[in-house]
Amino acid sequence: MKEMYPKNGRVILHVDMNSFFASVEMAYDPTLKGKPLAIAGNVEERRGIIVTCSYEARKFGVKTTMPLWEAKKLCPQLVVRKPNFDRYRAASLGMFEILRQYTHLVEPVSIDEGYMDISESFEFGSPIEIAESIQKRVLEQLDLPCSIGIAPNKFLAKMASDMKKPMGITILRKRDITKILWPMNTNEMHGVGKKTAEKLTTIGIHTIGDLAMGNEIQLKSLLGINGIRIRERANGIDQRPVDPESVAEFKSIGNSTTLPRDVSNQQELFHVLESLAETVSVRLKRKNVLASTLGITIRYKDRKTITRSKKLPNPINHKDDLSSFAKQLLLKSWNGDPVRLLGITGNDLVEQDHAYKQLDLFSYEKDAKKEPLLNTLASLREKYGKSIIEKAASHNVDSSQNVGTGTSFNKDFLRSFPDKKHEVD
Repeated sequence: MKEMYPKNGRVILHVDMNSFFASVEMAYDPTLKGKPLAIAGNVEERRGIIVTCSYEARKFGVKTTMPLWEAKKLCPQLVVRKPNFDRYRAASLGMFEILRQYTHLVEPVSIDEGYMDISESFEFGSPIEIAESIQKRVLEQLDLPCSIGIAPNKFLAKMASDMKKPMGITILRKRDITKILWPMNTNEMHGVGKKTAEKLTTIGIHTIGDLAMGNEIQLKSLLGINGIRIRERANGIDQRPVDPESVAEFKSIGNSTTLPRDVSNQQELFHVLESLAETVSVRLKRKNVLASTLGITIRYKDRKTITRSKKLPNPINHKDDLSSFAKQLLLKSWNGDPVRLLGITGNDLVEQDHAYKQLDLFSYEKDAKKEPLLNTLASLREKYGKSIIEKAASHNVDSSQNVGTGTSFNKDFLRSFPDKKHEVD
């Protein structure tokens, strides 16, 4: 089987769950299967926004980021459910547990997609056999569909996984680039958003092929270093390794301050938190990371110190978000005694380029007002967003074990997460 693998190159898989939130809801409640289903916030109000929808709903023209009232107009029989993020996290863990039984080189990029380097996984079969096995096991054990791209690098694997949905497996080789990728418009290319595509048209670049042949100096002048990078991608060049520890460089980023006097006034403490949040925000942005968990430290005048943390619905690095959650933690944890020290720490850091939004609907709708959220999803993507990113090292599985023996996860575990309103606190 080893001869099925390149001697000097790599074999990369990109596994992308299909319509993930909706699919998880259908796995939990099989009566939803075959029905047009949408996940949205403010279900009781017409101003809610569609987070994701099933393929049956898409046939009616329902799309992600569409206002709920518009979706209902297009599809009056649309079934709408509120998000259940605990359920989605559990399903994601089950999916990644399956992936890690084929290789320890698994890099999650969001709650519902990840890269795998299977260059040394020939004991489990050919690349296509491994992809088919993964797809089958995820469907049988979790009742969830996925699409898989097979390619010599991450960019091509990602492009390949998008080509056949749902339940597709696509091989994209470098020799196929000119025929398959180059005729595509630049806005269909992973890593090129709508605004970038519009900029490229100003210098006569409309297709991926145009970009591949573009002038480097002109591209760098227009887009900076990213212009060179996307030109390389258009030519099928991507040297990035699959890195299970891609966000492990920075464990946490925080800031604390000892107050000049004991403070027991809530508004004064809030002002301190706002200042700390601003500093932490700058440090997070400097490192190009976001925090998935926020912690605060409170030291009282008797030197008793407590720390409290909160898993966030979305990774954040904006000062207002950091300040808001820190204030919530303070109100929940502070006993009212005079405080001498306050601190804020961002933990479980994720790279901004791979940041995933879990779309609690408040921030989702706020984003939608700022810019077309479809662009936000496309540029962040890697699909809906998230604090679920796990480091593969914390879930290593012995690759020598029998892949066919199954996993501790199956669709029954979804029963552990009943329908409930998603709690921010």
